[in-house]
Amino acid sequence: MTKPTHLKVALVQQSNTDNAQDNMAKSIAGIRDAASQGAKLIVLQELHRSLYFCQTEDVDVFDLAETIPGPSTDTLGALAKELNVVIVSSLFEKRATGLYHNTAVVLETDGSIAGKYRKMHIPDDPGFYEKFYFTPGDLGFEPIHTSVGKLGVLVCWDQWFPEAARLMAMAGAEILIYPTAIGWDPRDEKDEQTRQKDAWVISQRAHAVANGVPVISCNRVGHESDPSGQSEGIQFWGNSFIAGPQGEILAEANNSDEQLLVVELDQARSENIRRIWPYLRDRRIDHYQDLTKIYRD
Repeated sequence: MTKPTHLKVALVQQSNTDNAQDNMAKSIAGIRDAASQGAKLIVLQELHRSLYFCQTEDVDVFDLAETIPGPSTDTLGALAKELNVVIVSSLFEKRATGLYHNTAVVLETDGSIAGKYRKMHIPDDPGFYEKFYFTPGDLGFEPIHTSVGKLGVLVCWDQWFPEAARLMAMAGAEILIYPTAIGWDPRDEKDEQTRQKDAWVISQRAHAVANGVPVISCNRVGHESDPSGQSEGIQFWGNSFIAGPQGEILAEANNSDEQLLVVELDQARSENIRRIWPYLRDRRIDHYQDLTKIYRD
């Protein structure tokens, strides 16, 4: 496929409730708004159909999972075709009974599924008990080929790992995309909250710099209670952003409101940046063997 030189992209930062139908309606409204502003690639946040249910371990939550293809991909595929846009969605995938993934799926302009990515790095921390719900991905780090270019789609915790971004770039990804659900423990002090959010932004901007490609990071926003009542829940910090291939911030949302960001990317800049900062040329792969080890004892 021939990619456009100038590509208008968008992300939808939203808050969620326990009503999946309302959440999807909100996502669809954001997609329509973005398309009306000329966006051709539109990114939704991680698990945009539901609350972030991984604050607790509850077997009844598996009822939220759906197949791919399934109801959500049917709905979003029809919307992508109607609006002539590419959509990146994030779904709780039921692969088989007892086998579930945290999966990003890309809908092409003709309504078809261009590809999917199953989250590879699965966290297991207080308030983020994802290993209970998600089997680690088995599709590897492969860009998804679309009419707007090769998309390196990763999910949330993946964004902290430079290896994932590098492997996507090495496979030809032209944009790195991170649907995300990350937030603060409301009990943390303000300074600690700032450090956490800044680290999150810095890490992803560094992926843009190190690989010479734009980054789209779409986070949720708003407070979601802990169903168990054992904590004060999570205050999702928003701050979704779009960065250019030198890590420059092109657009950034705040940490409290639902927002739509729309930016035009000049895809030729990645080519120019890689010429003056040729990281791929100068990699010393003959001395990187230890990267396949967990740790050097």
